[in-house]
Amino acid sequence: MTNNYSDDSQYQKNLAELLAKMPTAAINNGWFYNGTAGTGADQVFGLIMCFADRNATQCEDCLKGAPADIMAKCRGSCNVNAAYDTCLLRYANASFFSVATTEEAFYVGMQVCGLLGDPSLNYTSVDMARSDLMKRLAQRAADSPLLLANNSTSATFNGSEVDIYGLAQCPRDLTPEGCKSCLTSYVGLLPERFPKDLGGGIKGYSCYVRYNISSFDVTLPPVVSTPPPPPQPQPSSSDSKSGLVIGLSVGSVSVLIILGFSTCLLLRRRQKRAAKMLQKSRQQELEEGVFFDDEELEMEDDFKKGTGPKRFRYAELATAADNFSDEHKLGEGGFGSVYHGFLTELSLAVAIKRVSKSSKQGRKEYAAEVRIISRLQHRNLVQLIGWCHGGGELLLVYELMPNGSLDAHLYNNNLLLTWQQRHEVVLGIASAILYLHQEWEHSRNFGLARLVDHSRGSHTTAISGTIGYMDPECMVTGRANAESDVYSFGVLLLEIACGRRPMVVIGEDVIHLVRWVWESYYGRGTILDAADARLNGEFDVTEMETVMIVGLWCAHPDRSLRPSIRQAVNVLRSEAPLPSLPPRMPVATFLPPPDAFYYTSSVATGASSSTTGTSTTQSSSSTETSTLLK
Repeated sequence: MTNNYSDDSQYQKNLAELLAKMPTAAINNGWFYNGTAGTGADQVFGLIMCFADRNATQCEDCLKGAPADIMAKCRGSCNVNAAYDTCLLRYANASFFSVATTEEAFYVGMQVCGLLGDPSLNYTSVDMARSDLMKRLAQRAADSPLLLANNSTSATFNGSEVDIYGLAQCPRDLTPEGCKSCLTSYVGLLPERFPKDLGGGIKGYSCYVRYNISSFDVTLPPVVSTPPPPPQPQPSSSDSKSGLVIGLSVGSVSVLIILGFSTCLLLRRRQKRAAKMLQKSRQQELEEGVFFDDEELEMEDDFKKGTGPKRFRYAELATAADNFSDEHKLGEGGFGSVYHGFLTELSLAVAIKRVSKSSKQGRKEYAAEVRIISRLQHRNLVQLIGWCHGGGELLLVYELMPNGSLDAHLYNNNLLLTWQQRHEVVLGIASAILYLHQEWEHSRNFGLARLVDHSRGSHTTAISGTIGYMDPECMVTGRANAESDVYSFGVLLLEIACGRRPMVVIGEDVIHLVRWVWESYYGRGTILDAADARLNGEFDVTEMETVMIVGLWCAHPDRSLRPSIRQAVNVLRSEAPLPSLPPRMPVATFLPPPDAFYYTSSVATGASSSTTGTSTTQSSSSTETSTLLK
């Protein structure tokens, strides 16, 4: 096809169809949409999105007005890229999705009258601070699910301290690598484009960077709500279940995979109750006195400077979660409960972890958790948004995952996960755990070493979680470390590949997924027969075999014979050969537990927790503590 189309052509009809649906589709999809219309040589590919430094009204006005404006100005053109001040619109006769380009749309500088050009002024501190901030934002944006990041830093200019604010953003169709490549390119151009400017930005078709010494608003896209899943068919006695909590531990820090959260609930604003809670929380904070010791005060001071998550008041979070009502509860674990909430001022749906007063996670552990998690940046880790220690409560605030839990999809017979989707989940979780383990190994780079006594080895004061996912040795010895993470990951791999729960209790019989796969199939050389039958054989044979064998390897009863997460990832990525395992599942022996050890296991509340007849199962549907994996 040529670069132009004629009126009444099929391409023109397809283009009109696509442009007509793009505004509504983007508004309903968090201010971003990419899609197609038509087929073959007349197919049209289109993308529309908002830039984050504009408010919701400006964004939606641009989304609605851009298509008509483009048709008026560029009629007859098959390929158009239009970067407005507020939004971006692109369409073409060939796919450009997930392809990063460093082509610039425009850039603009903000000069301060009377300051620029003065040779007596020193811009070195501003330049260095700007460079450091924007490089960090480029990495954070690439790791973010929204491909978006903003933050601030400080610098000395003309004898005074000034704050520098930055923003980095990419269209959400890009890969993290493509996004980072584009942002890094633009960040490298900032000194050339704005050598002595105290504000500026470069806007392109694949990314956008901006900085300024004056603060500017950044509006996050609204959370995309998803409809509740269709009713599940009545399970048989062998498949009835009750959702239980999943527990994972990384080194000395308790880590939970949150494989999803429920769809958003409507916030009911109750002003009188909020006012009473605010008064109560302020009084309790005064009575409690100083919460942090000297080391933790340094953490609080860091956060106030904008280098970490926000500190919330108790009344804000209680109001957001309807005073932590049962209707807002998403799940419950050994360290407390997790609630859905909506922060009105930020227009943001969140998950609020409310640490139980009876939890062994005391104030020191809470402070360590805030400090540790705030430094974790990975696109498959849920972002820590804020924290609170008011109202007699310890609270952590995370971004809410809108797409539902993994098991809601894995066991949904009406909308079955394909093998390609399952394999992507496997690699995504593996990548996040690898990141966590690597950060643990390099903890001295960001202060973990001062919060954790490494000379004691890996020991936890409380193990919380679901028996089906937990390393049996943890339950006996009370010691959790990287190897126990790998065990839980192995069980999860088998669950995803086989479509079966980790453990099923039928009367007095207990069926463990690991033993079932190992002895009934792997030991007989028929491991592919353990694959989820609902897939009807529609999977990559090599990938399926790899996932299941790596799952068994990771869940090896002897933790000394398990792989590191790096070794497991290398095999999953076909960068290393499959391991050779014995045909019969080995029997492990453990040392006796320490006197201080205890174990807790909590049943999740809500619709997902049920018991039918004499059969119970343990699933990956609920919530627990700490760092959260997407």
